[in-house]
Amino acid sequence: MAFKDKILLWYESYGRDLPWRKTCDPYHIWISEIILQQTRIEQGLSYYLKFIDAFPTVQHLAEASEQDVLKLWQGLGYYSRCRNLHAAAKSIVSDRNGVFPDTYEDILALKGVGKYTAAAIASFAFRMNYPVIDGNVYRVISRIYGVYSPIGTQSAFKQFEQILFRLIDTERPDLFNQAIMDFGATYCKPVSPDCANCIFASECVAYRNEKVDMLP
Repeated sequence: MAFKDKILLWYESYGRDLPWRKTCDPYHIWISEIILQQTRIEQGLSYYLKFIDAFPTVQHLAEASEQDVLKLWQGLGYYSRCRNLHAAAKSIVSDRNGVFPDTYEDILALKGVGKYTAAAIASFAFRMNYPVIDGNVYRVISRIYGVYSPIGTQSAFKQFEQILFRLIDTERPDLFNQAIMDFGATYCKPVSPDCANCIFASECVAYRNEKVDMLP
């Protein structure tokens, strides 16, 4: 069975039930991704719900005062994320008539949006074939395929990106990305993963060579 089929089959049974996965609205997905930067899901969930309730559309967010937006953000830290979010909302309204960008390049051009966030929005909202690469994805790919390149470098990012472009389910890139992130977050964990019962045990290079604790 191909990697994509295995990971999607696992996701059907064990994927996390999260509110931003029940919508294709790029604005809602964007809000969730910005909140979850440097924030655990357990903490970010309540902030996401409050944000969507207070600012249900990009127009609402753009028209809000910075003080009101920052007040709702209070407790999350890294306040530059909030200011960039507010500035980007204003630019979407003023420069794009309130229509959220629908190409990877235009999403990436938004203030505060990097490659990971752009890929997440592009795939989750528009089903574009852009792989997401976060710490969980790095860990899964480096272990299964025995990639020893130190993460955090541009060359490593390109290497992992090339692997993921070969693996991604082009018909369901959104589900593929969610599945691999969840697999890394909840099963292929940094410490003491249950390798013996893993769906990739027979092909995992790190497991076969007793290198799980060393990768990535």
